[in-house]
Amino acid sequence: MLTKSIRLIDFKNKNKDNLKKIKKYLKKILKNKNQVIESLGKSYKVNYNIKTINSYKKFSNFRLIGMGGSVLGTQAIYDFLKYKIKKNFVFIDNLQNKKNKIEKKKYLNLIISKSGNTIETIVNTNILIKKNEKNIFITENKKNYLKSLAQKLKSDVIHHNNFIGGRYSVLSEVGMLPAELMGLRAESFRQLNSLVNNKKFLNSLILNVSSILYFIKNKKFNSIIINYDEKSESLFKWYQQLVAESLGKNKKGILPIISNMPKDNHSVMQLYLDGFHNNFFTFFYVNEKISNKVNNNKILSSQEFLKNKNLSNIIFAQKKATEVVFKKKNIPFRSFEIKKRDEKTLGELFCFFILETILIGKCLNLNPFDQPAVELIKKETKKLLI
Repeated sequence: MLTKSIRLIDFKNKNKDNLKKIKKYLKKILKNKNQVIESLGKSYKVNYNIKTINSYKKFSNFRLIGMGGSVLGTQAIYDFLKYKIKKNFVFIDNLQNKKNKIEKKKYLNLIISKSGNTIETIVNTNILIKKNEKNIFITENKKNYLKSLAQKLKSDVIHHNNFIGGRYSVLSEVGMLPAELMGLRAESFRQLNSLVNNKKFLNSLILNVSSILYFIKNKKFNSIIINYDEKSESLFKWYQQLVAESLGKNKKGILPIISNMPKDNHSVMQLYLDGFHNNFFTFFYVNEKISNKVNNNKILSSQEFLKNKNLSNIIFAQKKATEVVFKKKNIPFRSFEIKKRDEKTLGELFCFFILETILIGKCLNLNPFDQPAVELIKKETKKLLI
């Protein structure tokens, strides 16, 4: 068990030479805490107060406008924990030509951009927000477009931590302010304090980093998520950005690919099993306590084995069957089984994937916190629009 709520079967480690090196890096990262690491623990101080939350709790409908890490972490929280959220959240994270519907709903808009100058966020804000709507802007405490707009609209401004990039910001004010508005407790997500004292968690983290480094060394660059939980698709879209943007530098990196099951059994699974061998896999399954049951009266005798089964039983059997075949074919994989769907479990997953990504970056001599190439496109886009 990784924790009480997460069972993790690790990759089979074929390279134990670098375990001491990784352990040393991990100790250094945890000891010399930067703001990203601080945000994972209980001592992190958010840039908003409880009065801000309470003044907006009367709203039922929220529109979150942002790009990349400004949105993905919050949507992962919303989708993963939807069963306990009574508020309605809409996420605007792309530019799309859609005819604007006349909305009768009254929204509170959350506009999020670290720089405050993200073109897509500026455009969507311009098109979507209405004159009399309430808005909260989360942006850096310096002169930028969104801060100036917030002042013009007399809207609340929450300061985005200058030292935390978007993809790492889920447990800072960027993800936790919306989580509080969903009725969730921010402190329940921040699990680093207990995890650093969990030897199983730390050993598993080190082993998985070691295995991934081995795969990279052997030209396995595709990290494919075999996802059996539709409510976790947004979690892995967040993970996709985290890994790709943090490690895709200096002609190095990992390509994270999300494969939703069991649907993809009928499309790309043939390739995974018998195609090229530059992939490694992460299985992900959540044990649902409430699940639709098969109607026994409608089952024909040829499929009698489906009687008394629910969807969770069937999906789990498909997952286990796929793992058996992967083992037989010597395809590298690890497997997460989530026992409990709550804030604590999701916080543990955020911590695991963030620490894993930072460690891989350090071991590859990469800076996991910047994204220099993306800035080139932003500059070229601006030139073309001027």
